[in-house]
Amino acid sequence: MSVDHATVRRIAHLARIAVTDDEVPHLAGELNALLSFVAELDQVDVAGIEPMTSVIPMKMHMRADVVTDQAGADAIVANAPVREEHFFVVPKVVE
Repeated sequence: MSVDHATVRRIAHLARIAVTDDEVPHLAGELNALLSFVAELDQVDVAGIEPMTSVIPMKMHMRADVVTDQAGADAIVANAPVREEHFFVVPKVVE
């Protein structure tokens, strides 16, 4: 996969990062280098290796998967800068 200049501009727009036209070629090179490194990781054989939660062996603490209503919707959105009923209102990002 290769990142072109239009993709760099699109990523910058979605991330809300101001990128000048002079920075686009450098960022495209950086993103392509990152993607090629990730592609190299795909070649590693991980068959038979268990997933880790830490570099130190430890037991994962499990909790019961039960529905709780500790705070209530009104308390959760109480400090939201903008809300509508029991929902957070956020700016539209995806067109």
